[in-house]
Amino acid sequence: MNVASATDVAFPFCAIVGQEPLLEALLACAVDPAIGGVLVRGERGTAKSTAVRALAPLLPPVNGRTPVPLVELPVGATADRLLGSLDVERALTGGEAVYEPGLLAAADRGVLYVDEVNLLPDHLVDVLLDAAAMGRVHVERDGMSASHDARFLLVGTMNPEEGELRPQLLDRFGLSVEVAGSADPAVRVEIIRRRLAFDADPSALRARFAAQEQATAARIAAAQSLLPRISLDDRTLLLIAHTCAALNVDGMRADITTARTAKALAALDQRTEVTPEHVKRAALLALAHRRRRGPLDPPGLTEQELSDAMGNDEPEPEPDPTPSGNGSGPSPDASADRPERGGESPPGDIPHQEAGSTNGSQPSEAGEQRPDEAPRPSSPTRSPAGELTDSPAATTQAPPLTLAGTGTGSAGRRSRAATRDGHPIDSKPHEPGTVTDLSVIATLRAAATRGSKAIEHRDLREHIRTGKEANLLVFLVDASGSMGARRRMSQVKGTILGLLEDAYRRRDRVALITFRGADAQLILPPTSSVEQAARLMTDLPTGGGTPLAGGLDRARALIAAERVKDATRRSMALVITDGRASNGAPGRQAAREAAQRLATTADGVVVFDAEEGRIRLGLAGEIAAAAGARLLPMTALPTTPKRAAA
Repeated sequence: MNVASATDVAFPFCAIVGQEPLLEALLACAVDPAIGGVLVRGERGTAKSTAVRALAPLLPPVNGRTPVPLVELPVGATADRLLGSLDVERALTGGEAVYEPGLLAAADRGVLYVDEVNLLPDHLVDVLLDAAAMGRVHVERDGMSASHDARFLLVGTMNPEEGELRPQLLDRFGLSVEVAGSADPAVRVEIIRRRLAFDADPSALRARFAAQEQATAARIAAAQSLLPRISLDDRTLLLIAHTCAALNVDGMRADITTARTAKALAALDQRTEVTPEHVKRAALLALAHRRRRGPLDPPGLTEQELSDAMGNDEPEPEPDPTPSGNGSGPSPDASADRPERGGESPPGDIPHQEAGSTNGSQPSEAGEQRPDEAPRPSSPTRSPAGELTDSPAATTQAPPLTLAGTGTGSAGRRSRAATRDGHPIDSKPHEPGTVTDLSVIATLRAAATRGSKAIEHRDLREHIRTGKEANLLVFLVDASGSMGARRRMSQVKGTILGLLEDAYRRRDRVALITFRGADAQLILPPTSSVEQAARLMTDLPTGGGTPLAGGLDRARALIAAERVKDATRRSMALVITDGRASNGAPGRQAAREAAQRLATTADGVVVFDAEEGRIRLGLAGEIAAAAGARLLPMTALPTTPKRAAA
């Protein structure tokens, strides 16, 4: 197991420069692990891992003498490794069904660190967050039932460029911090100095910061002792609830986490009462990742947005629910009972929330909009280079798109697959070679059927699993001048955004190729970050010729190259075009031949027909026929219902 102790050499926590919000979030969760852990989002090289490993030595020892464990969960971890499983050695040698605890048991009363948490399968992230919230793990598997404590400080780190967590999982992390490299040259110079000093002589740098480390450790211990005595008055609770409501945060987890965090910060400051400043600091950590309304919406919360939500005046406590004689609110002199705040900035009244309005459909050039067309923006904009850029129309709902057959790619939610992460439905005799997915119960049963406790090679059984895989979706988008006519690109963008939302939910990788002018261009290589694709698609300009054959060949080359990197991941090409091609009939013939070549490389091809108008040429249908592809008219795709305004 990847288990370290606080005595292992780590970079000093107090020597970390320029990441104060990250350090504050870690300290708050160290004081109160019930906050639910910290999700650290940021680019590489921003001290994410360094800060987590540096925190463990500062935590009070277990039972006053045992250093707290630091358990690191590898990206390739399985459910067995995480939860524990049957002790295979004892089962095979003695026929005993004995539970062997996993990493969650090893992390009890310590720190569980999950690097690249966004790359873990969703079901493992669910298990982690459940254990962090409950402090206990119940295991029911392989004919065993076990339960044990798992009280740990959970810290997950991730690079958003490699894909986001689902909003449902984001919400389960107590706090989140966005980290980035400092733009201040002086700060960067100091970071270099301290890192080089640590690499040259770790003991010397630790000695240099020993006094600060001891003071921080004492501060954590004192805050843990003080925490039960921290009070939250009704005015502060109302401020927290008001702030969460004003920021349109769903559910009550945000309110509770903000309250817990504010108490932990007050305890770190050795205050017995929570102040509005504590609430503000807590809200910045607890609410940013909970404001993400959809899979393509970036999380985030600025100090100005938070200040606006908190307001400028102090909110009144709610009146006594006991009916009064005249039904009026608090008496005019109720403010006399307010405690003095010694110059602190008071919290504000809750600003009145008006229902948001939605833009209606804009008329077409003919003066009215056809029923099968999505709403269109009023006018296009121009890029710095002077190119026309249409904003997306209403996002459409993605049609069900799956690949035929059964794949063996990475776990996801797109196409049928036989994967190690799938649900076991049966077992089969072991084939010659190394056992990779042993079915212990079936193996023991096979030996028992022979009347023997000794396991022989012929008894070995492997799981048969079923599940779904993630695919590579290569978007090939026609951005030529013909697509700009009648604002068609606006609708195309709405369709692609709907497909990207679907790709996010199904855990696919995506790539984006556009063709216009003289050639095709790969504007986004394969990635798990559908957010990047959405941003690029929104700003995509139109204009120029239609090198359709070049675009199809560019998609084929990309898929072939990706297959060399990962032969198990199947691919689907999504072609969005009206079927027109430069150079007339020869250009269309070249496009049909390129479509045939694409079909021999991709595992599936779907063509979205972007042609509009009363008279249609059916050119996209010719491309689909040449590729043996499914043809879908964009105008038939329903739009996604908008969330009601808060």
